[in-house]
Amino acid sequence: MKRLLIIRHAKTHPAQMGQKDFDRVLNDRGLHDAPRMAQRLVERGITIDAFISSPANRAYATACFFAAAYQVPESGIQKIAAMYHPDAANLFRIVSQLPDAVQTAALFSHNPGLTDFANLLSDIRIDHLPTCGIFAVAADIKHWSKFKAATRYFFFYDQPKAVTDFL
Repeated sequence: MKRLLIIRHAKTHPAQMGQKDFDRVLNDRGLHDAPRMAQRLVERGITIDAFISSPANRAYATACFFAAAYQVPESGIQKIAAMYHPDAANLFRIVSQLPDAVQTAALFSHNPGLTDFANLLSDIRIDHLPTCGIFAVAADIKHWSKFKAATRYFFFYDQPKAVTDFL
């Protein structure tokens, strides 16, 4: 069984005059939500074997909070340029190339690509993956190369404003 966690970056400041979108930083809410959401996964016993992030500051900073909660050094986070504002085809390609030893992978990236991708993964539909939201699916496969064609099952959805830990 393989599990995929799709995690949108935490809340950010709007781009400042002359600042590139790529360089935007987490705001106070993002700095609060990212470690809190990571801890909720840890407390639920969700393991993560691979941390894959957009190289954009806000996505990578979010991934760093999650890695820290799992006692994984920042060097354990793989940055992939194609994760910066990806489309579903790029995300399927990235997932298909994951090492088969990985049982649970976490992707840290951006909307609208993540919402579009999440809506292709199961029968569950979401209108908008919020900042630091997590959409997770599972597939009964041994090889990530089979993920796109596999039957995928909704695993869970969580977001910082959720009343309970998991909906």
